[in-house]
Amino acid sequence: MAELLQPATHEDLGDILSNAARNGSRLRIRGGGSKDAIGAPTPDVPTLDMQGFAGVVDYDPPELVLTARAATPLVEIERLVASEGQMLAFEPFDHGPILGNRDRKATIGGIVAAGVAGPRRLSGGGTRDHVLGFEAASGDGTYFKAGSKVVKNVTGFDLSKLIAGSWGRLVALTQVTLKVLPEPEVRQSLVLRGLDPKAAIEVMAQALGSPAGVAAAAHLPGWEGKPATLFRVEGFENSVMDRVNTLRSQINDKGSIELLADGVGDSLWDDIRHVALLPPEQPLWRVVTAPGRAPSLLNALHQADWFWDWAGGLTWVSSEMDPGELRDAVAATGGHATLIRGDVETRTGNPAFHPPAAAVAAMESSIRRAFDPAQVFEFGRF
Repeated sequence: MAELLQPATHEDLGDILSNAARNGSRLRIRGGGSKDAIGAPTPDVPTLDMQGFAGVVDYDPPELVLTARAATPLVEIERLVASEGQMLAFEPFDHGPILGNRDRKATIGGIVAAGVAGPRRLSGGGTRDHVLGFEAASGDGTYFKAGSKVVKNVTGFDLSKLIAGSWGRLVALTQVTLKVLPEPEVRQSLVLRGLDPKAAIEVMAQALGSPAGVAAAAHLPGWEGKPATLFRVEGFENSVMDRVNTLRSQINDKGSIELLADGVGDSLWDDIRHVALLPPEQPLWRVVTAPGRAPSLLNALHQADWFWDWAGGLTWVSSEMDPGELRDAVAATGGHATLIRGDVETRTGNPAFHPPAAAVAAMESSIRRAFDPAQVFEFGRF
């Protein structure tokens, strides 16, 4: 069994990392473990368990700012901000159920490190747009802070945006400060049925360009037996109903648009957010490409199950298709594909992240060496 290292203080963490750097050791950072099954299996690598860095440090609802240690469970933070009528506007989610683990163990540090965002990213921005600051240790054990607890911070480099989505390859996060927003008073979901993929992309683009202020848009090719193009409008009640009517008038030439009951709409968006609409036994891919090119990608996906989020910018694909063939098809559209779920053989033989161009790979390597000169975090997962 691989060694388990459990720092409880910044000093412990610094000592562990500096020792690893001196000894040429590799370490796997682990928070809640909800995303352990993403990337190549590395069972023999010592684990840096960050559970000692848990708990909310400060929450100031009037200022819309929350600071929490990295291992604080996402569910705990969502419960806390909801009690004040607020939310994490980038709509993060727990990968556990996607990967066969129903326990909700995702941590806020893992959410930031993986840049996890749900359907509301379309209007609310991504994870990196809501990270105001963080504290972390680099690969050589140096502890540092970046950003601040104010939204308008222009001091130094904006490292928060670099850390979000770095997947633990740059630093070991110990604390994050996030911007939160008020929860909408009302949400309304609408569905337009029967559109083919090309028409769905066009109508979603039309809706986003309208004054309706669409918060989320998705397309399901087989919901209740036929294609369904979905829109979500949210805000104050009077404003929402006005904007729903605006949206109806903007796209009424595309077909009859139906207002979903609150429970139905909320449940459906939750399924979209947690990718619960695809077969759980097949490899799962997260494909990001320009919405206008998304329909052409479908022609190359042989008998794949799929749906669109982010108005077509994000395609979730469940398929047994050859990984190289799938990635070639995605690359032809100018996009990239991340392997989220697969068996051990698939994950071992195929990198989780889409192979970057040579220049991009060189730049990424240079950045990683700046934060992790001894390659402590390069343990083979990616």
